[in-house]
Amino acid sequence: MDIKTATALHRLRLISIPEALSFPALIIFGSVLSRVSDIDFLMMPLGILHGVLFVIYAVLLLDVWAKTKWPLKRVALFFLLALLPFGGLYGDKLLKRYEADGVIAARARREGVVSA
Repeated sequence: MDIKTATALHRLRLISIPEALSFPALIIFGSVLSRVSDIDFLMMPLGILHGVLFVIYAVLLLDVWAKTKWPLKRVALFFLLALLPFGGLYGDKLLKRYEADGVIAARARREGVVSA
């Protein structure tokens, strides 16, 4: 794995956790609190924050797809995980594994254990 691919995976991992937590925060703090109390000023900022994080996640996912040449099924899985509340937490776990596997494979190629 080259440095650009590793960086792209790492950036996707960095955005996956906040994106995963922004959707439940929008549901809990925005929707529920606005219905049970007069606190409705949280809906717009939380909605904007979640929307921005989701767009950043989608752009970074496309960047990772272009650099890693993942199959479409894997990219679709990560996109679907972003649509589920807390799905990005599982996505982060998978990304961590892919990142570690890539580093191990790159070290093995560099040491001549595996020819690529």
